[in-house]
Amino acid sequence: MRVGMYIDGYNLYYGGRGICGRGVAGWRWLDLRAMLEAVIAAQSPWSAEVDTRVVFCTARIRGRDNVSSQRDQDTYLRALVHHGAVDVIEYGNYVARTATAPLATADRRGRPVLTEANWPVMVRDAQGSDVARATFMASVARREEKGSDVNVASHMLVDVLGGDVDAAVVVSNDSDLKMPIDVVRQHVPLGLINPTKGYPAGALNAGPGTGVGGHWWHQLTTADFTRHQMPTTVGRLSRPVGW
Repeated sequence: MRVGMYIDGYNLYYGGRGICGRGVAGWRWLDLRAMLEAVIAAQSPWSAEVDTRVVFCTARIRGRDNVSSQRDQDTYLRALVHHGAVDVIEYGNYVARTATAPLATADRRGRPVLTEANWPVMVRDAQGSDVARATFMASVARREEKGSDVNVASHMLVDVLGGDVDAAVVVSNDSDLKMPIDVVRQHVPLGLINPTKGYPAGALNAGPGTGVGGHWWHQLTTADFTRHQMPTTVGRLSRPVGW
């Protein structure tokens, strides 16, 4: 069974950090092929014998922003190729920009709650009167990863519609992938792996019998990460300290 596996690297990394813990070692030197093949064997109703093609969609960190992180990422990407843990690495890019938005805090579900003026910090107009329910605007630097979701969708659709795979696995919890995932389910069985600790995106839900059927779902755990690490040394490349 030819299985195409399509990974949103940005979603996987930050999801893994949320699951395993920020600053915790032992999960980032991840053998992508080994982990996904183990998940397929344990979670899917598919044939026990699979021939996998791993497409890893990510973006390179800018060195001027974080030299050590760029070096560590470059080491990991080269190790993935040398170890045979991926077949294709497709690159998007990072965009740095300044964003202006109302100041807010998060509620229990992570939704924004606007911060309004109240004592001991109050806003007054030119006449010295308090401005009821005034909001505060903040300008912040943002660095956004662009292209990974589009690259995941593009590779998956090209492979599925071209008849190059018999099944697909997507590693992402990005609801922007709803349309391509819906299309794929009409052609081949699809496994959807949520790499985050949050609820699965509702837009990506469907019944296991939708379209051609044979679909399945899995939410990654700490064990999925820690049990599938590459050797500490891959060729001349060594796992970065703290990984």
